[in-house]
Amino acid sequence: MGMRETSESTMIFAPSVKRKRRVQLRISERRLLMILGDLLGIILAVFVGLGIWAYVGEIAYDQAFLLSQSMWFIVLAGIWIVLANANGYYEFSIAADFWRSLQRLVIIHIQMIALYVVIFFFSDRTSLPRLFIFYYSLIAFIWMFLWRLLNPALIGWASAKRRVLIVGTDWASKTIIQTLQQDAKETYSVVGIISETEQADEILHGTAILGSADDLLDIVEHESISEIVVTSTRKLSGEVFQAVMDAYEQGVVITPMPLLYERITERVPVEHVGDNWAVVLPISGTSVFNPYPFLKRLVDVVLAVIGLIVFIPILPFIALAIYLDSRGDIFYSQMRVGLNGHPFRIYKLRSMTPNAEQETGAVFTQAGDIRVTRMGKIMRATRLDELPQLWNVLKGDMSLIGPRPERPEHVKRLQEKIPFYRTRHIIRPGVTGWAQVRYGYGANDDDSLVKLQYDLYYIRHQSLLLDFGILLRTVGKVLRMSGQ
Repeated sequence: MGMRETSESTMIFAPSVKRKRRVQLRISERRLLMILGDLLGIILAVFVGLGIWAYVGEIAYDQAFLLSQSMWFIVLAGIWIVLANANGYYEFSIAADFWRSLQRLVIIHIQMIALYVVIFFFSDRTSLPRLFIFYYSLIAFIWMFLWRLLNPALIGWASAKRRVLIVGTDWASKTIIQTLQQDAKETYSVVGIISETEQADEILHGTAILGSADDLLDIVEHESISEIVVTSTRKLSGEVFQAVMDAYEQGVVITPMPLLYERITERVPVEHVGDNWAVVLPISGTSVFNPYPFLKRLVDVVLAVIGLIVFIPILPFIALAIYLDSRGDIFYSQMRVGLNGHPFRIYKLRSMTPNAEQETGAVFTQAGDIRVTRMGKIMRATRLDELPQLWNVLKGDMSLIGPRPERPEHVKRLQEKIPFYRTRHIIRPGVTGWAQVRYGYGANDDDSLVKLQYDLYYIRHQSLLLDFGILLRTVGKVLRMSGQ
């Protein structure tokens, strides 16, 4: 299969022109660079903020003064990391979009000022500076705004897009091309496609097919390809495999499509892994020396106890509001599918009219569902209706973090329809989880597929750090009243 030509009879790939190879950072490296830049801005903002505070208060701005206020460098950096994670500020799709990133930046600074004001109100008037946080916030905001706006100019070579060559013309190829174009256009540039067969279309999802295995190495050299994405590792012909290995020996990164898709979207593309079941299971197996299961259960019990202690005193007021809004039971329970597929009974505060499914049977809740009461809308937005599930956590039916437990009727249907759906039952279901904070409430089977992708990502990467991040994002959704 020779080089393809366009309708204007010009070569899509011109071997006489060789591009200059540039350093191109990976997703994790770009994210780390953004975080380091933000932390540098926080340190500078604290320095300047303290300087303005000292000048206004006619205080000597010397080494002794800085040492006495050194805690602000640690405290404000810690608050930033917490709020940034709670608001998903470093999510790839948000970080790559300047305007969405700016919106989150404004929200984070408003939350930080509000938090400081609340603490200041309940503290001794002489224990905290009055206006320092406003000086700091303004300077930090300007720095981070410029850091996002001028990032390509500031770091030059590091902003170069990774030039990608796709190997394969199947549905997985279309999916990864679409993902790169929609969610990673500032980081990846799809140069073209290598076809695995002699017969193929000229264009696939708007991307040109440049040639076959025989042309791969020449394209890599002349187009300065930094990464090759292979969409089907189990169906590679000998010729294609040899060409890919030749490129690998030249220093080109070789990435299976599911792994790149996972890095960008933080989801596992279950519909594109074929029979490669290892992709959807945890990266490392279980071990008796792994402290994570014990620590996670310990955190579950401690936080569930604390949550119930806080919840029980306010329960009478919530119960009265539920009853006055819609006469009926305060609590309701349902059967759900839990660990290893075992059913258990879940407990929640009633947010719908009594006997809401008497005529419809088991169905997903839809946006604007008329069955949800006025008090129910408030409880769902703030997730108050899920607080009784802390009792399920204490019993061991659930964890604080994990896939949302589904009803047996839905599970039976979805297991027949969606590949690897039963994999989500290898861990305890959760009160909140990666799918809940990243995607929201599922209203149909298509949503269930997307949520499964997020659930499998969590199962593969679960850790205390990820759990902490999910808890922070859950708090962020509660504060924004964005629950469903």
